[in-house]
Parts: sequence; structure tokens; C-alpha cells
Amino acid sequence: MTVVRSTLPDEARRVSSEALQETLIDLLGLSLIGKQAHWNVVGPRFRSVHLQLDEVVSSTRAHADTVAERAAAIGVPPDGRPETIAKVFSLPAPAEGWLRDSEAVEVMTDALGAAITRLRERMDATEKADLVTQDLLISITADLEKQRWMFEAENHPRES
Repeated sequence: MTVVRSTLPDEARRVSSEALQETLIDLLGLSLIGKQAHWNVVGPRFRSVHLQLDEVVSSTRAHADTVAERAAAIGVPPDGRPETIAKVFSLPAPAEGWLRDSEAVEVMTDALGAAITRLRERMDATEKADLVTQDLLISITADLEKQRWMFEAENHPRES
């Protein structure tokens, strides 16, 4: 059953829908990583890291909504179900239990970096298929790069 018909050619729609679905999973996963770290962070920089984690969670959830709505707009039902995320999510995540502030910063830096690398690949893939989707991915990448920079600056020089 097709509810929304896309103006995109089939191949462009396929490329865009894959990029959007993969991005949706990464963003929802990042929001979960951020909340897990937020609840468990401890250490002398607790408050600043705790608040910064909430910024990432808020941002990634907002981006996830925009990505899902873009998918729907091109006639593709977005899939953000927990079982879908659990099945394919593969970004770095924190270990169970309390998380030292420096470890929380490191895991967020690594997770954001991995997500950004994948977003850049999707930007390349959508360049010819759908400039609107590519533009959306570009703006998300810019925001995640800003968040990553802020976390990376927290642990400079990076602790071993």
C-alpha cells in the first residue's frame, strides 16, 4: 500500500530512503547513548557533562523527527521501532554502570565521530539522487560536528 507518492524517480527514492533510514537509526541510537551517559555520569565535571549530554539528546531527537518526516514526504514509512534499532545499531556505546566524566566525553566523541563519518557517506550517495535529502544530511552533519567538537574539547589533551 502506497499512501504518499513521491515525485522522485524510483532509484533516487531508493537511495534517499536508505540514507534516511540509516540516519534515523543512528540519530535515535545517539539519543539513547546520550541519555544512558547522562544518567550514569560521575566525576568532577559531572554538571557540565550532564547538561551537555542533554543538549545532544535534544538535538538528535529533533533531527530524528525531521529525518522521519522527510522519509514520509518521499513516500517511505520510517522505521524507528526499538527492535529495528536494536537489530542494526552499531555506534560506540558506553558500558553498563557508572561512567566517569572523561569516559562519557570519550564515548560521545567516538559515537558522534562514527555517525558523522556515515553521514558524509550518505551525503555523497544522495548528491545526484536527491539534493533536498542531501541538504538535510548536511545540516545534521554540521550540528553533530559542533557537538563532537564541544565534547572533544572537554578532554583536551585526550587522556590515555
